[in-house]
Amino acid sequence: MIREATVHDVPEIRAMIRELAAYEKAAEQARATDEQLRAALFGEHPAASVLIAEDDDTGGIAGFALWFPRFSTWTGTRGMHLEDLYVRPGTRGAGHGKALLAALAAICRENGFERFEWVVLDWNEPAIAFYESLGAELLEEWTVCRLTGAPLEELAARAVPPVGGGAVRQ
Repeated sequence: MIREATVHDVPEIRAMIRELAAYEKAAEQARATDEQLRAALFGEHPAASVLIAEDDDTGGIAGFALWFPRFSTWTGTRGMHLEDLYVRPGTRGAGHGKALLAALAAICRENGFERFEWVVLDWNEPAIAFYESLGAELLEEWTVCRLTGAPLEELAARAVPPVGGGAVRQ
């Protein structure tokens, strides 16, 4: 069963984020707290949405998908970015990942989103094979770029304050 997450799911979502980070060999980077997730997912201006996969056999949470809208200047339309897709090891192979992706594709269709995009680590061959089996196109010519920590702060220090103070519009 796939359902929208509720605020009561936050501890399990945080636990699965940490499980995913450990799988991706980056456990130390998963620092989000319950309070941060509660505000980001269920606050006044949610930054993202989460779907939960429940396992029919155990009744427990089998996995989750965290996504947010994006915009394509090329198509002039909104799309979806899947930030995290995770299915717990004990429930893999039961169709939870496919059900989560199908539910997200349905959200795309319902909202007129023309693109549904995510990234996958190049060494994660099981995930790559799974995504390709669904018809996903791997865009190998694109590279993810990231600024964090000191480089982000140093670049920001060079900025001339933008009109409106640079606040994020909700």
